[in-house]
Amino acid sequence: MKTIKIILNKIFHLYYDGFRSMTVGKQLWIIIAIKLFLMFAVFKLFFFKDFLGSRFSGEKEKSEYVIDRLTQPK
Repeated sequence: MKTIKIILNKIFHLYYDGFRSMTVGKQLWIIIAIKLFLMFAVFKLFFFKDFLGSRFSGEKEKSEYVIDRLTQPK
């Protein structure tokens, strides 16, 4: 158990020291974070509407619809 803690501590410090000493990499990570925010937050608002919430009022109706769609033979 102690060896696992030591290994995890070494891995953490490896990444911590690496990110701390970055110069160009920090800017790239900021760009990646902005892109992820756009994909998951903004696109969800505009392109992925609440399909089940707009068609069904209760949780039971929603779950029955999903189960029917998943188990329906093609």
